[in-house]
Amino acid sequence: MTAPPWPGGYRGRFPGWSSFLGRQAAPAGGRCWCAAASAAAPGPPPARALLSSARRPAGTRSAAGCGRRGKSRAKKRQRELKGLHWTTLYEQKKCTAAQAVKKIQSGDRVVVGHAVSEPARLIEAMTADAPRLRDVEVVHMIAMGDSPYCRPEMEGHFRHNALFVGANTRKAVEEGRADVTPVYFSEIPALLRGSLSPDVALVQLSPPDSHGYCSFGVAVDYTKPAAEAARVVLAQINPRMPRTLGDSFIHVSRLDAVVEADEPILELPPPAVGEVERAIGRHCASLIRDGDTLQLGIGAIPDAVLLFLKDKKDLGIHSEMFSDGVVELVEAGVITNARKNFHPGKSVVTFLMGTRRLYDYVHDNPEVEMYPVDYVNDPRVIAQNDNLVSINSCVQVDLMGQVVSTSVGLRQISGVGGQVDFVRGANMSRGGRSIMAMPSTAAHGAISKIVPLIDEGAAVTTSRYDVGYVVTEYGTAELRGKTLRQRARALIGIAHPDFRGGLREEYERRFRERF
Repeated sequence: MTAPPWPGGYRGRFPGWSSFLGRQAAPAGGRCWCAAASAAAPGPPPARALLSSARRPAGTRSAAGCGRRGKSRAKKRQRELKGLHWTTLYEQKKCTAAQAVKKIQSGDRVVVGHAVSEPARLIEAMTADAPRLRDVEVVHMIAMGDSPYCRPEMEGHFRHNALFVGANTRKAVEEGRADVTPVYFSEIPALLRGSLSPDVALVQLSPPDSHGYCSFGVAVDYTKPAAEAARVVLAQINPRMPRTLGDSFIHVSRLDAVVEADEPILELPPPAVGEVERAIGRHCASLIRDGDTLQLGIGAIPDAVLLFLKDKKDLGIHSEMFSDGVVELVEAGVITNARKNFHPGKSVVTFLMGTRRLYDYVHDNPEVEMYPVDYVNDPRVIAQNDNLVSINSCVQVDLMGQVVSTSVGLRQISGVGGQVDFVRGANMSRGGRSIMAMPSTAAHGAISKIVPLIDEGAAVTTSRYDVGYVVTEYGTAELRGKTLRQRARALIGIAHPDFRGGLREEYERRFRERF
């Protein structure tokens, strides 16, 4: 690793966010030394450490393990490493899943690795050990597996704390057997270092490299911060987990149990894209220019957007996640990251969801850098990318521009994820744009998604003060900087024709003028 270009190194050279994140902080060419070095060495780059310390409130633990628990773990690592090669440690920690979960105790808080990285073997063993356990809190975001700890018969043994409500956990939430913690994706690591500090982390990792470092693979996000904050780390080591680069590594000495399991990584095949989604994708693509940096979610609408970007040039990626469609555009020469002024030449992401094609693409690929979510999704970091375009979906938009994405009335159906992080980051970006995309109707055309007022009990996700563009299959409404009257007119213009009459009546009643 080369020395940083600042005299005396990086420590103490950045008094705060303004000097580190300001545009003057990066050397000529726009890329800081820490980003250049991140692919060359495992472990957190200096930028990551500086960002964490700049954001960390006084008195809280750092992700690297400040405080008594972190010091204890550091001393433990020093004792283990003394006179021992990491391979010896690895062999000593190998055990079965049933043996590993014996380290979980009643009353513990267990944080589970995110999305397609969830360690199925460890989850199954923990659930099978339920008769021994009481009042174990299981913290998870997107659950892709069966979520057996949410079954009715597990009540009293496990209670799920959902950071995002999905199909596998929704029933438990509705029946009062699980809880929901509203939180921005970018703020989860801070919770894990504070009020939501875990006793145990269940993670899935790649096999160690020649230096004893395992990669978090398809999910760095909150999974790595959870492992750094936990008292006990139980790791499922899977040779099919891709080795991703960036701030995505943990040393064998930090693991308390190693369970080897050669099994397929969970996959999420591309969804079917219909005519409505294609129309939405076409409208969204018209707002994207050559050289823009994109944030895309997952689902039919983001995939439809990608279909209409094949004539664009030098697009970049700074996104909480991406899927197989991005790989196609990389191979087609559309996504090059060449014009990015922040992490140039790199696709920056915090987790991945797709098929084996995606996982093979990111394996040991220096063009993809993965970082914890409190870096990738921090709006101040996002905004360092000029011309950042965020594209997200939603459930409902009212005539003032209030966006609902997580609930239908009082019924919780998902979570905020990184939507607000990227909307605000895009708004702060020089030349940035934020787009909310959705079909104009739901329930096979029976319900309009553009409404006079949001449903009673629904939670506003993106406020009317943050919304930029709203897109349906009928066109684009630009709301930013527009009056309430102008917003209402624009939104009625992209509503489904069957519902425009009622919306016009509401417009005339509210604004006391003919439409």
